[in-house]
Amino acid sequence: MNKVIFFAHLRDVVGEEFLSLEAAGKTVAVLKAELAAKYDLPRMDTVMTAINEEFASNDEVIREGDEVAFIPPVSGG
Repeated sequence: MNKVIFFAHLRDVVGEEFLSLEAAGKTVAVLKAELAAKYDLPRMDTVMTAINEEFASNDEVIREGDEVAFIPPVSGG
């Protein structure tokens, strides 16, 4: 099982701060695509991903017990 954490507007769209999902063996890209389809998440291609608090690329494979966080780009002024 994996804890998948959402930040900012992603949290609002999903309606939860985090989900517990079976993501082991999937790449970050596959998980992004599945979540985008299920929750109609916008612009997942611009979202940064962290696995166990370290930034991860889209081709990184998620392992059992990993904590995955999706962090949208920050804008400000």
